[in-house]
Amino acid sequence: MNCEVCQLKELDVEYFEIREVLRCILHTIFFHRALGLVRPKDVDLELFEITYVQCGDAELEKKVDEKIDQFIDRVEKHPNKKNQICLSFFEVKNKQATWFTHKVEHLYWEQWYINLNVAHHPKPHSGKSHHSKLVLDPGESALDERNARRATLESSLHEVLFQIIKFVNEKKDHIPPIPNMEGVSFPYEITISSSSDSAFGMDMFKRMLQTGHPTMLS
Repeated sequence: MNCEVCQLKELDVEYFEIREVLRCILHTIFFHRALGLVRPKDVDLELFEITYVQCGDAELEKKVDEKIDQFIDRVEKHPNKKNQICLSFFEVKNKQATWFTHKVEHLYWEQWYINLNVAHHPKPHSGKSHHSKLVLDPGESALDERNARRATLESSLHEVLFQIIKFVNEKKDHIPPIPNMEGVSFPYEITISSSSDSAFGMDMFKRMLQTGHPTMLS
């Protein structure tokens, strides 16, 4: 089976932006790969002028939030590292059973790599200074810089959403038949790694060995 792979544009984010950014990206992918009838739910981001659509499935939202919590925990333990989430869709195939085992094989047919570079800011120095102007001006400059950075991230997040839409519109032939199962999504898994892990960057290579050479679109 051919596994299509999409490496999404890397985003530079701050810690407090992680949850909104990942929710937006993951739910956009799930919505465009949803099974059957869904109850679309528009969600407005609080930090950005962006609206995305969820499938309206409470169980899916819960699982996504659990993975985002794990991702945030990973970021806390590995500051100053690039972090990656991989959303993989797969088919479930029963392998030939032996006397004592019943093996199930996951045949991956699509993978999405979400890459975040989380900025780490040291805590501000709390000591007082007699040079109030020298302290004030850098603060104003920092505010302008943050606003500019936020605008850049918002533009980049728009690019990622358009990248997702482009991919799903162009890549359709590899999608397997709809399985007989409940829920709004094909079988999937969400894995997390950081650049401090040996798994970072190698996950796709392993999938290639298992499922054949994937097609790249970035």
